[in-house]
Amino acid sequence: MNYTEHYEGIKLDVQAVDISISDALQQGVRDTIDKVKRHAKKIDSVDVYFKEEASHATNSKSVRMRVGIPGNDVFAQDEGDNWFELLKNVEEKLKRQLEKR
Repeated sequence: MNYTEHYEGIKLDVQAVDISISDALQQGVRDTIDKVKRHAKKIDSVDVYFKEEASHATNSKSVRMRVGIPGNDVFAQDEGDNWFELLKNVEEKLKRQLEKR
């Protein structure tokens, strides 16, 4: 499932390989963007990649997020078993990177 939308002036591109994203998870992505926006002056785009590896018994899910800002983009990823927990971890990593700037 892939979709693109414009969320509050930000181009949001979500790619999920061979899985479908629930409405709750889509809202979770938007909530993550809202929280990350507090730490960045301008965000042009956000790319989110959801992937599930059937061959892994544990940590089969991964979330990767790239935030397009002026200058170098910030990127974070995490692996685990719970989509919402992974989103929260990625959010924290992105916020730390933006605070360092």
